[in-house]
Amino acid sequence: MKALRSFLMVISFSIFGIGSLLVGMLIFPLIRLFFKNQDKRMDIYSSVVHSSWRVFVNFIRFIKIIKLDIGNIEKLKTIKNSIIVSTHPSYIDVLILLALIPKTTCFVAPKLTRNKFFKRIVESMFLISGKSLEELKEDTKKMFDYGFNILIFPAGIRHRKNEYPKIHKGAALTAINSKKDIVPVIMSTDFDFLQIGQPFYDAGEKPVAYTIRAGKIIEIEKFMEYQDEVLQKRDLTNEIKKALYEL
Repeated sequence: MKALRSFLMVISFSIFGIGSLLVGMLIFPLIRLFFKNQDKRMDIYSSVVHSSWRVFVNFIRFIKIIKLDIGNIEKLKTIKNSIIVSTHPSYIDVLILLALIPKTTCFVAPKLTRNKFFKRIVESMFLISGKSLEELKEDTKKMFDYGFNILIFPAGIRHRKNEYPKIHKGAALTAINSKKDIVPVIMSTDFDFLQIGQPFYDAGEKPVAYTIRAGKIIEIEKFMEYQDEVLQKRDLTNEIKKALYEL
């Protein structure tokens, strides 16, 4: 059974890679050719990614690689123009969340701009990390102006359900600069799956069960009243920590 599941994982990632290459090399250039209005173009980019990734997630559910237990799914689907902060239990968390939540982008590593499978997709509608603070502020402002949500994993690393890595201040800083509310999303798996150090084909012996639910919105307005910027970032970061780790 484990060998079969590993084979299905290899097939799944191959399908995802080929699909991403076709989207980036064929569909996105056609969108760029036929739609000159940037707002409309961004809408279509996000719809293509959301729809195609949703098909892929449903496919790996169908072949019993994963199971999804989604609480308040309508709340997830209706998140708009907000910052989403999430726990990070596996390698495919971005894929799952963008399949569930329309019109959402996230920060990605600069190395993905050199990946032939994802280069055009990343450059079209994702935020590239590693830039200066001013450049990142400008990039995030543009995405919010287009009506996107921005997904951030504030711990910065994959971690297990009962691990509580440090929450970095980047999510709080993004919220303060953009004056956008924060929606915490708590994700977990029932066993280690695509964790750091695990081979991409290690699917275990049974479907991995993801539990996903949206928490209470963290309203940015009350933090904007702070006079001290250091305390503002500290307290907002602590609020994110409590929401994600349910402390």
